[in-house]
Amino acid sequence: MSIEPQEDQFERNLEKARAFFNRAEEVASADNFDYAIDLYLEGLRLCPDALEDGHAPLRRLALIRQAKGGKKPSIIEKAKRLAPKKTPIEQMLNAEYLLAKDPDCLAYAEDMLKACVAGGYHRTAEWIAQLIFDANRASSKPSLATYLLLKDSYSQMGLYSKAVAACQHALELKPNDDALRDEFRDLCARMTMEEGKYGKSADFRSSIKNKELQDRLHSQEQAVKSAEYRQKAVLEARKMVKQEPTVTNILQLAQSLADLDTEESWAEAAALLQSNYEKTRDFTFKRKLGELQIRRLKDQIRQLHRQLQEKPDDEGLKSRFQALTALLDKTELEHYKECQENYPTDYQVKYEYGRCLLKNHRYDEAIPLFQEAQQNPRLRPSALDKAGLCFLLKGWFEDAIDLFQEALQQCPPHETALAKDIRYNLARAYEAAGQIDKALEIYRKLAQTDYSFKDVSQRIDKLRSKGHNG
Repeated sequence: MSIEPQEDQFERNLEKARAFFNRAEEVASADNFDYAIDLYLEGLRLCPDALEDGHAPLRRLALIRQAKGGKKPSIIEKAKRLAPKKTPIEQMLNAEYLLAKDPDCLAYAEDMLKACVAGGYHRTAEWIAQLIFDANRASSKPSLATYLLLKDSYSQMGLYSKAVAACQHALELKPNDDALRDEFRDLCARMTMEEGKYGKSADFRSSIKNKELQDRLHSQEQAVKSAEYRQKAVLEARKMVKQEPTVTNILQLAQSLADLDTEESWAEAAALLQSNYEKTRDFTFKRKLGELQIRRLKDQIRQLHRQLQEKPDDEGLKSRFQALTALLDKTELEHYKECQENYPTDYQVKYEYGRCLLKNHRYDEAIPLFQEAQQNPRLRPSALDKAGLCFLLKGWFEDAIDLFQEALQQCPPHETALAKDIRYNLARAYEAAGQIDKALEIYRKLAQTDYSFKDVSQRIDKLRSKGHNG
C-alpha cells in the first residue's frame, strides 16, 4: 500500500475546500458576511493550512465586515467557541471564528496561533504570528506574555531567527531576566546552526522559496525604517529633555542614543549619564550607565561569536573574544555589587549579583543571595536552580539534589529552557552523588526531546561505556 505524497494530499484537500471558498466569496459580495465566515471555516476544516485561499481572504473579509459595522461575537458565541476542544483543528476554527468577528482582539489571534502550532499548520501559524508580532510591537503597551508566546511558537516551528527577534523584544520589557537571557543565547546558537543548513532541503511547495525572498526583502526594508525610527526617537528625546530635564526624560535620551548603536552615540549616552550622576549623586543614572555598558559588551561578544563561527582558527578573534568576555564578567560583577549596595531590598538585584558571584566561583557569597531572591515568586525557580548549582560545585551533592527537585516543582510549564537546565543540573548532581541510574534516566529523557542539548549525548555514551545500561 503506497502512501500519498504530502503535496498531492494537500492539493486534493485544497480542491475540495475551494468549493466552500468560492461560495464564500459570492455571498460576501452581497454583504452576507456571517454566512461567508461559516463557509470559509467549512473549507478550512477540509484544508486547515490553506493560507492564500482560505485564511488570508477570510481576514480581509473580517476587516471589511468590521468597517461596515459588523457586530462582535455575542456572549453566547464566545462561551460556545471558547469552550475547551479536543483537537487542534477545532481549536483553530473556533478561534478564527471569533477573530473574524472581532479582528482587533489579540487574544483570539493568540488562541489561533497556539492551535495552528499544535496541529502542525505551520504556514498559517507563521502568518498569524506575524500579525500578532506587528500588532504587539505597535501597541503603546506591548505584552511580555505575547512575545513569550511568539518566541515559543517560532521555536517549535524551527523558525529560530524569528524566535530570536521575539525573545529580544521580550528582553527589552524584562531586561534583567536571567532565564530569558539564557534562552536568548540558546536561540541565537540554534539560529546560527540552522543558517548553516540553508539550501540543503526543499519544501513541498515551491512558493515557500518566493516567500523566503520576500521575507528577506521585507527585513531589509524594516531595517531601514527601524534606523529612521531610532533617529526620530533621539530627536524627540532631546526635545523632551530640553523642555523638562527630568530623570525619566534623561534616561530615555540615553537609551535612544544607545539604540543608534554608533561610537558617537554610545559616547554621548555614557557622558550624559555620568555627568548627571556626578551632578546629582542619583544612583539611577549610574545604574542605567552600567546596564548600557553591559548590553554593549554583550552585543560585541555576539558579533565576535558570529565571526568565530566563520573563522574558527582566527587567533586574533579568539583573543578579542576572551578579553571581552572577561571584561563583561568584571563589569557585571562591579555593577551588580553597587546595585546591591544601593538597592538592598531588590530581589532581582540580589539574584543578578549572586549569578555574577557564581560565575566567579564565590559560592559561599552567592548562596545567601539566591536564598533571599527566592522570596520573589517569579525568581524562585531560577534562584533555586542557581543555589543548587552552588551546592553542586561545592561538592554538597545531596543538598543540590534537594534544591533542583524543588526548582523543578516550582518551574512554570512555559519555562522550557529553564526546565531543561534544571533537569540537566539534577542529573549532574545524581551522577556526582553516584546515583548513576537516576542520572542516566534524566539524560536519556533530555536526549529524546533535544539530542543536541549541552553535552547530554556524550554523558550518556560515557556512562554506558562504563557498563550502565539505563
